[in-house]
Amino acid sequence: MKVEFLREKYPKFVYQKYSYQISGKNLEIFFDFKIEPNLKFRSKIIIENINQNLPRWNLGKIDNLVFHLGLMEIPSYWKATCSPIIEVEAGKLNKEQIKWWEDLIIKGMGQFFYQNKINFRQPNFLKIRSLGRFDLRKADTGPTCDRYLVPFAGGRDSIVTLENLKKKGETALFLVNPNEQIKKVVKVTGIKKQIIVRRTIDKKLLELNKKGYLNGHTPFTAVLSFLSVLCAVLFDYKNIVFSNEKSADEGNLKYLGKMINHQWAKSSEFEKMFKKYCKKFLVKNINYFSYLRKYGELEISKMFIKYPKYFSVFSSCNAGMKIGAKPIRWCGNCAKCLFVYATFYPFLGKKELLKIFGRDIFENRKLLPVMKNLIGWGRVKPFECVGTRKESKLAFSLCLKRAKKTGKIPYLLMKL
Repeated sequence: MKVEFLREKYPKFVYQKYSYQISGKNLEIFFDFKIEPNLKFRSKIIIENINQNLPRWNLGKIDNLVFHLGLMEIPSYWKATCSPIIEVEAGKLNKEQIKWWEDLIIKGMGQFFYQNKINFRQPNFLKIRSLGRFDLRKADTGPTCDRYLVPFAGGRDSIVTLENLKKKGETALFLVNPNEQIKKVVKVTGIKKQIIVRRTIDKKLLELNKKGYLNGHTPFTAVLSFLSVLCAVLFDYKNIVFSNEKSADEGNLKYLGKMINHQWAKSSEFEKMFKKYCKKFLVKNINYFSYLRKYGELEISKMFIKYPKYFSVFSSCNAGMKIGAKPIRWCGNCAKCLFVYATFYPFLGKKELLKIFGRDIFENRKLLPVMKNLIGWGRVKPFECVGTRKESKLAFSLCLKRAKKTGKIPYLLMKL
């Protein structure tokens, strides 16, 4: 369906309310949304094993954190129709907050706008209105324990962060919808303390997508950021440590005069604006940062190979992370697989590479245009969490140098 038709048919998106309850050992959170005139959704989040922590907290003090988590769920449902108005009934926002959220949606949904050919720069494209009567205050009491909460999905970056933090103090894994593949990596970490969250998308949204309503990329790391703050408060972790690299600051291409960045929610720009917003409107004494911000991709791969115990279990491929997909370590056909392979190739022997990837990805002829896009020979850098064009050029150059020493140059490297 065309965005113009949908915006006219569905003029308003409403964040109606949030609610939460204790169910057994878990905290269940619900968000109710409506796209006028007739589309309704209910989003659900479960934070497991929460009851042991509740005696320390008056549940009413997390209202503002839950409300904000609902705000961060909006893009996932709003994108179906791109309604020109978003009304917030669930809580109150001031002018500064409204501007912050409008900026987040425009910047965080850039890839979605580009791939759906949406003119997000047209006048009155998006307006957020606050209709909430209750002014929800930030938590007056925050975490007190100086320990580390690490968002973890089983990739090389979060593994490097985790292994370094183990030496510094008590560490817990923050896991959202962990599949069987991630659980295998978690077992190797040896970390017993795990905060597990189940996030469920309303099936009605998936049904609309099948009917042709708009779909695409959302800033998932921003969702994780708000969710991690709530969990840090509930479980008493003062430090939230992400694993976002320096390369996340480079965009993919320009669209309508603006840089579109697949990794915007992992960028230093988002990190700075989130830290400021968190301190002012959520909870004051949370230390939110990225451990790998100053490092490049090749540096991270060199750090990772110090931990060979992960070689047979870790994965950075996103093919198995999609809704309904079967867990898979490496598809061998995507830009992420090719890029990560290129960052390891200069430092590992054939035996270790096969143990990790199961094949020589440089022999996949279908990946030639992907390689060209990675190193800047194409128009668009792949919409994946990959390094900068400069980093990719250096990685493939080192790979070719290494291959020449072995006497056998694989297909892709011969095309450099």
